[in-house]
Amino acid sequence: MKTESSYNNVTDLADPVRMAKENLLQQRARVIWMCGLSGAGKSTLAGLLDDELARRGYLSRVIDGDVVRSGLNKGLGYSVEDRHENLRRVAEVAKLFAGCGVIAIVSFISPTRYIRNLAREIVGENDFLQVFVDAPLEVCEHRDTKGLYKQAREGKIKDFTGIDSPFEPPVQADLIIDTAKHSVDESSKQLLEFVLPKIELNQEPRTKNQEPRTKNQHPAPAKY
Repeated sequence: MKTESSYNNVTDLADPVRMAKENLLQQRARVIWMCGLSGAGKSTLAGLLDDELARRGYLSRVIDGDVVRSGLNKGLGYSVEDRHENLRRVAEVAKLFAGCGVIAIVSFISPTRYIRNLAREIVGENDFLQVFVDAPLEVCEHRDTKGLYKQAREGKIKDFTGIDSPFEPPVQADLIIDTAKHSVDESSKQLLEFVLPKIELNQEPRTKNQEPRTKNQHPAPAKY
């Protein structure tokens, strides 16, 4: 089995079709692969990143587990084989987005080093940015916004990651965000500051495309 560092698929950044589309969109396409336990804050941060990029004129797409399971991968179950196939397909879709110049933000638990390694190989070393959204199991279980941990503890959900199925923490993540120690706003800012330099075609960073918020327009702090 390959280790998480044994990648050999390097994306051809000189693809003239891709270059033309990136020039058209004025952005460098990347796949931001966000992994971590259920309840760690992946979907929350992915959505906030998508919003912030849109405000700055970038074109991105969030690929989330719930959406994919209800459509593209509707027929897959939760066996080890089906989970691997689920993420393999997601990686292929993310690669297609990147090939069109679009920034793909992938939000999946991605529990094993094997599957994350496979995703990186499919997407390509130069395009794949792994973000580990880190929070201890007890914190994620306390949040339990979907009630999944409760169902897993009651035996209603089998092979639930963190309860009766393992999660292997990344050993070479490009960014680690500790959502147990940092607020949603702090974590979102950390993620955005990491991503922006990676997607710039030019040296000058973009400014937001919207008018500054007035005091009564500012949203309440988000929660994981």
